[in-house]
Amino acid sequence: MGTITSVGISSGIDIGGIVTAMVNAESAGKIARFDVNEGKINAKISGIGALKSAMSEFYDKLKTLTEAETFGSQKVTTSTKDYLSATVDKTAVSGSYQVKVEQLAQSQKVGSAVVADSRSPIGEGTLSIAVGSGSAFDIQVSDTDSLSDIMEKINDAEDNSDVTATIVNGAAGPQLVLGSKKTGEDNLISVTATDSGAGTGLSDTFTMTELTAAKNAIAYIDGVKVESQSNEIEEAITGVSLSLKDADINKTTTITVSQDSDKTKTAIEGFVESYNSLMGTIKDLTGYNADTKAAGILQGDSLPRSIQSQLRGMLSGSFDTSEGSQMLATFGVTTTREGLLEIDSTKLTESIENNQAALTEMFSNEDTGLAVKLGNLVDVYVQTGGVIDSRDETLDQQLDRIATSREQLDARMQAYSDRLYAQFNAMDAIIGNLNSQSSMLLGSLDSLPGFGGKSK
Repeated sequence: MGTITSVGISSGIDIGGIVTAMVNAESAGKIARFDVNEGKINAKISGIGALKSAMSEFYDKLKTLTEAETFGSQKVTTSTKDYLSATVDKTAVSGSYQVKVEQLAQSQKVGSAVVADSRSPIGEGTLSIAVGSGSAFDIQVSDTDSLSDIMEKINDAEDNSDVTATIVNGAAGPQLVLGSKKTGEDNLISVTATDSGAGTGLSDTFTMTELTAAKNAIAYIDGVKVESQSNEIEEAITGVSLSLKDADINKTTTITVSQDSDKTKTAIEGFVESYNSLMGTIKDLTGYNADTKAAGILQGDSLPRSIQSQLRGMLSGSFDTSEGSQMLATFGVTTTREGLLEIDSTKLTESIENNQAALTEMFSNEDTGLAVKLGNLVDVYVQTGGVIDSRDETLDQQLDRIATSREQLDARMQAYSDRLYAQFNAMDAIIGNLNSQSSMLLGSLDSLPGFGGKSK
């Protein structure tokens, strides 16, 4: 902390201005060097960040090319969406299927006997309710419970997962309706009422009547009858799942399963686009713009050049498949003079349709696939604690050293400023003392005869 002083009182000199100018002259050059070096380091950190971002995006595209569903996947279309929808997995076989839906699956509903008042007590006892082969759950009914109370107890029961209860106020009066949450003929509702109090009110009331019959879904696939407990049919056609939505035995839906070449092509196009973007980023970071006379912020840095060289070398190589050695160019992906990739769309489509086994092996073979090897290379750089993170850490340490040097310079300049103030203040005090002595001497001389004073 600097010394608080009144400066220049005796001398009239601007001591504060002189000290500030001397301190600035001493520190300006060093601060300028700090600013320049700090700017360069921050620019490099920004450049390294841009490089890592482009490589991470490229890595994501490579991962897609290592996934089995990218190659050999199937797609499905339906001639109409009115009666069903369909999905496929990789086991589906290309082909066409004619489907008619005769009947949708339906859940059963049963009703209790009609009562005079849904809020009047029914009778004491136990209700045991089950759906199909599932475990039954019990409802304890007190002698004060009404039909509404019983409805609430059924719906709130912790071990009830299969039944919903509601009261329907029909023309004859209110009755409790139980509905199964599961469709199909195997999921019938059973209700057993056991009276424990006087009378048979509970058992009489809960002699259930079927209101809506349970039904299985019925469909015909190429003339073959298929039944299902639900409206989801998953095993009738290999690799194809059907979700039934409506029924009309006179309407036919054509299901077509075919190879999903678009998925493979899109993945390869994404890989090429991402690679070219990465190469563009490296060019911008390391190149020189003759028009603007500006160099890239990582020009001369070996890291991006090494990455570029390794990637290009790997892409230009050949890869072993069960159909022999293959290169990217075999499938319509070639390298331009600028080192970028370009796609012959027609050739790539033909390769996907006619030579997909070799294409799949070339990209995604677990040991030798191009996408696998590229992914392993890129991961060395972009993973947490990888090469790029290490470079960032080194640059951060350089910034820390500059910050420390700034603090040390500030401390030295403060000490220098204090020393200058002390020296100038001492000088000002001496001048003040001399001025005082001079005034006293002149006063004394003025009082002497013959030195300006009056003679007697």
